[in-house]
Amino acid sequence: MESFDAVDIIRTKRDGEVLTPEQIDWVIDAYTRGVVADEQMSALAMAIFLQGMTREEIARWTLAMMNSGEKMSFADLGKRTTDKHSTGGVGDKTTLPLAPLVASFGVAVPQLSGRGLGHTGGTLDKLESIPGWQASIDNDRLMRILADVGCVVCAPGAGLAPADKKLYALRDITSTVDCVPLIASSIMSKKIAEGTSALVLDVKVGSGAFMKDLDHARELAQTMVDLGSDAGVNTVALLTDMGKPLGRGIGNALEVKESVEVLAGGGPADLVELTCTLAREMLALAGISDADVEAALSDGRAMDHWRRMIEAQGGDPDAELPVARHTHDIVADRDGVLTHTDALAFGVASWRLGAGRARKEDPVQAGAGIWMHKTQGEKVRKGDVLFTLHTDTPERFDRALDSLEGGWTLGDDAAQAPQIVLDRIG
Repeated sequence: MESFDAVDIIRTKRDGEVLTPEQIDWVIDAYTRGVVADEQMSALAMAIFLQGMTREEIARWTLAMMNSGEKMSFADLGKRTTDKHSTGGVGDKTTLPLAPLVASFGVAVPQLSGRGLGHTGGTLDKLESIPGWQASIDNDRLMRILADVGCVVCAPGAGLAPADKKLYALRDITSTVDCVPLIASSIMSKKIAEGTSALVLDVKVGSGAFMKDLDHARELAQTMVDLGSDAGVNTVALLTDMGKPLGRGIGNALEVKESVEVLAGGGPADLVELTCTLAREMLALAGISDADVEAALSDGRAMDHWRRMIEAQGGDPDAELPVARHTHDIVADRDGVLTHTDALAFGVASWRLGAGRARKEDPVQAGAGIWMHKTQGEKVRKGDVLFTLHTDTPERFDRALDSLEGGWTLGDDAAQAPQIVLDRIG
């Protein structure tokens, strides 16, 4: 005999009332067990989308999803742990240089990451462009690598927050993705279950981000910081610009190439700045407030940890990265300044070239994407190559070029470069 009835719970939230902790615990558990049908959870998700949730409801919903599966612990590791989560963007490859950079200061970084969907790239897809690298490792191996190298980037185990996996797939097909209570609880249930003691959230804002405006991004960030703090996880959120692509590379192997440039002490200024800013925040939460993270990039310490991490997960850090079989250049038709590069336009174009997927089961092309020879604010001369499109399937070029129509602008005067970090919460 079940404790509650799904229809009553749907009606309660539909009518704008507050769900009790017991109702929330039951409905998440019953949905995980298959007692609550997808149709019923779809109706409840839409009711939450329309009516919202109180802070107490969101906290309990998050806890119930976390408790639907196993929980990891790093208590026996003998190192402080810290983690980072990004809400996703275009060219956002910061996890790749960030994890080894933070690990080079003796702090463990268990970075459980995901795959790309739509115009936003996935960290695991990027790393899988490295020959031999393995995304899926068991918990024992994860712990050994963390103890030895200090950083791991891998896929979460199937046992972590299974309720979230089911609900996430459902939200994707019922137009209930864009909902702060459901986004925040989805992210934080997994992060709390992963067992890290400190978490830095990179909440993207702008055309290429999930949150298009600062107010909604701030609401999401505050909600997640509150959830982390309530669960005993030291949590800080940075709101960062995603109006234009981050760095120059968009696409899996192209982003790995650029990440290695950062680890070698180079790379584009915006990517280096954000990587170093996030590293300082992660290290501060782990009790290290005076870290010279720029020095760790320039002297090779971070690169050493990168190479060891890739090797520990079966990859060859010296192997040639995949290169697309076909390219297409977009050339400047006059002198000027690149005044505008819209992140969404470039993200969709890269996706259409084969760098992303429309469904979770779709394959991705490791070499597909866009290399931005010129970025926003840079001067160009007539005949300069602005962007190179990469794909294995040249029939994709036309649709990618359609996506870029109106997505970049050549002007006469340089606009002021957008600030990368827009706000800090926590």
